[in-house]
This record gives sequence, C-alpha cells and structure tokens, in this order.
Amino acid sequence: MSPETNGPAAVIVLAAGAGTRMKSRTPKILHEIGGRSMVGHALLAARAINPLKLALVVRHERDRVAEHVSALDPEALIVDQDEVPGTGRAVEVALNALDADAHLTGTVVVTYGDVPLLTGELLAELVSTHESEANAVTVLTAVLDDATGYGRILRAEDGTVTGIREHKDATEAERSIREVNSGIYAFDAAVLRTALEKVTTDNAQGEMYLTDVLGLARDAGGRVAAVVTEDRWQVEGANDRIQLSALGAEHNRRIIEAWMRAGVTVVDPSTTWIDSTVTLDEDVRLLPNTQLHGSTTVARDAVVGPDTTLTDVNVGEGAKVIRTHGSGSTIGAKASVGPFTYLRPGTVLGETGKIGAFYETKNVTIGRGSKLSHLGYAGDAEIGEDTNIGCGNITANYDGEKKHRTVIGSGVRTGSNTVFVAPVTVGDGAYSGAGAVIRKDVPAGALAVSLAAQRNAEGWVIANRPGSGSAKLAEAAQELTSTSTSPQSPATTEEGNQA
Repeated sequence: MSPETNGPAAVIVLAAGAGTRMKSRTPKILHEIGGRSMVGHALLAARAINPLKLALVVRHERDRVAEHVSALDPEALIVDQDEVPGTGRAVEVALNALDADAHLTGTVVVTYGDVPLLTGELLAELVSTHESEANAVTVLTAVLDDATGYGRILRAEDGTVTGIREHKDATEAERSIREVNSGIYAFDAAVLRTALEKVTTDNAQGEMYLTDVLGLARDAGGRVAAVVTEDRWQVEGANDRIQLSALGAEHNRRIIEAWMRAGVTVVDPSTTWIDSTVTLDEDVRLLPNTQLHGSTTVARDAVVGPDTTLTDVNVGEGAKVIRTHGSGSTIGAKASVGPFTYLRPGTVLGETGKIGAFYETKNVTIGRGSKLSHLGYAGDAEIGEDTNIGCGNITANYDGEKKHRTVIGSGVRTGSNTVFVAPVTVGDGAYSGAGAVIRKDVPAGALAVSLAAQRNAEGWVIANRPGSGSAKLAEAAQELTSTSTSPQSPATTEEGNQA
C-alpha cells in the first residue's frame, strides 16, 4: 500500500507517440485546449494525487517535449523510450528509471499525455479502490454507447476483470460489450515489474502490450478489477484535430459551467471561451463573443464584452470593457475601455479612467480619472491624474531608431489633434491648442500652441485640376457667387420690392 499522506508511489505519463494524424509540426501532446497543452493538463492531474515520483516517457520530438515539460514541472523525470515499441516497453523503461535509486513499492499509476480532461479526483478514486481492495491491477474503464474500435473489458461472474479483448479480435458477443478499456491503470509495483519481464513482442504488431500485464497478474493469483467512470470525456484522447476540437469545446463548457455556479453571469455560453488559467470574482458579467485567456483576472461587478478578447489582463472591480482586444494590461476599478480599443502590453489604466473608441495604447501609465476618449495613440508615456487627452492626440514616440518617452502631468487639457514629439514633458495643469505639435517641454499651467498664418491660394483647383469634379463644382460656385453679387436691373428691383 502507498502511504495515504503521500499518494501513490509513482505516476508514469506516456507521451512518446508521434501523433501523425494531427498532421502538424507541433507534437501532439503540445497542442492546447483551454490555454494549456494537453500534456500540461495530464501533469496537473498526475500531481493532484501527490505521487512520490512522476515520470514522463518521451520519444517523438524528444527535446522539444522535454523542454516544455521541464518548464511546467521541473521535478518530473524525463525518460526516453528505446527502439522496442509498445506501451509495455514505455512503462518498463520508466519503471527502470524510477527504480534507479531504490525499488518502488506501492501503487504505480499509468496515464497518458493526450487525455486532457482527466481529473485528479478520478485518479484518486482509481488509487483508493486499487489499494482498499488490495488489487494487483485496477483498470479505469468507461461505458460507451458506441464502443467500436475500443478494447472490451471481459469480466468474471464475481465482477473481476479476466481480460481485455481488442475490437479486431473480439467475437460478435464480445463486441456487444459497451465497457471499454481507457488504458489508464493502477498497478502494484512488484506485480508490474515481474509481469513486464514476461511480456514479449511476439504478436502481429511486434509490440510490448501493457494489456498483457493483466493476464499475467491474474495467472499469478493477483486480483484484477476495474473502476468504471460514467464521464467518458475524462478518458477521451485526442488523436486528430477533430477530437482535439471536441475536447476543447467540452473543456470550455465545463469551465463556464463551473464559473456560473460560482456566481459569474455568462450571457451566452456558446460564444464565450475561458481558459482554465483565468480567475473571475462573483458578480462578474461576461457578454457574448468574449474570450478570456492566460492569466486574466476579472474583479467583482466588472462587465466584459461583447466582442472582447483579453489575454493576461487584470480588470478591476466595477470596470467596463467593451469591444476591446487587450493583452498584458491592467484596467483599474470603475474604469472604462472601448469600444474598438486595442490595449497592448504595458498599458496601465488607473481607477475611474477611460480609454475610448478607436484608441491604441502601449507601455503607458494613465493616472486616476484621466481620459483618452477617442481616435488616438499613446505609447511609451506617463499620464497623470484627471487629465483629458483630446480627440486625435498621439505620442510620436519613435524616431526611426529609438523609442522615446512622453510625460504628461495631472489636470492637463489637450486640444484635438495634438502631437507630442517625444521625448517631451508637459507640466501639471497645462493646455494645448488644437493641432499643436509639442516639440518642447511645456511648463505647468502654460498654453502650448503652434500656429501659422493661414494662406488661401484662390483658383488653385481650377488651374491645377481642370475638368475634375472638384474643379466643376468650384466653377459653378464662382458663377453663382458672381451672379448674386452683380448689380440688379430696375425691373428685378421693382419686382423684389413688390414681393
């Protein structure tokens, strides 16, 4: 038995397959659902039962997979499968590696890197049943409406498992069985070690089958049993992109349902996607076509959506984010963003602040109560509190080689179409006139204007764009003006007087 306080002796995650049906340059187990790779989900489920040791068997794209796994779980043991094919051999090389220090005793769980919806709760049930019944092997099974293609579970009258029959080898009677093998097991370590020494590649596929261990364990007098799950999704693997999509949709459905039960309003679950790494508070409201990814957090009473995608964004209490695409940003309490706003990394919007329609921001800190209402760009900038940035303002932060910073104080009011040519500083309480180009620092309380006398080149269009629509309209306007300003005849004057 494994000590209850420590979980099983080991979990072995099999992740050596090539996944050719994915038709991808990305290894199958690195494909993501819910913001996490499939193997990432598998590792979380494995760690949830607190094993003393955890090993992952790799082969295809070995270095790439190992690097990814080491970043997720530095303590996981990476084991290379050799030239001998089959799940039995994969488990054997992992067991040998885990036994390098000392022989394992207790329970060894075997699972897979492409079963992303498997939970620690189900694995814990598998281990608990295995140990409480003193089984040699316990297999996790599921009952399917259509079991075509799956290995069928064969049982004795007392309910113990007598074997697993692959679909292609099954009789018609055996094919009517709906209970199928998930390929996930709990083994007694000693039984597993002894049985694997007897498993051969003497079969049509030339592989070491892990399923052979069940028969060998039973022949040696061990008890082989099963834990049945009614939740087939937990044992579903993804071998192609169709299955990956189905698992992703089911994962998202479960995530959304869990958040709704926790007090989050999701107006349209069918168009809302939430990564498993997102955190939401009670009374958050998510409107249709909203996607929340990465480490995004949304505080109480905030409203996000519709048509909004946020990645690694922190949304403050009571904030409103409408039709916005944002990443790596922070939105303060009771602030508002959108519609049609692009928040790039480094954007920090203070409490009750505003970034309005058709605005792009990057690497900018915006103080409490300040407003960037519409049609502008703010990058590499610092804006104080209670400042109003006028329509069409931009910070010209790039000189073609380097980025420069703009600093705008508190209580500043800027006119429409003001351009700040960085590096430049605008003091507290300053104003700018419409169309100003700020190239020099503006002292606190000053009005900055950059005006030139307006000059009209009359007749330019008719002279330079003859025959154009504009020229024809100009000619007509000139003729009308000429007629209206010419001296009137007496008859006309008299008629006008009579009128």
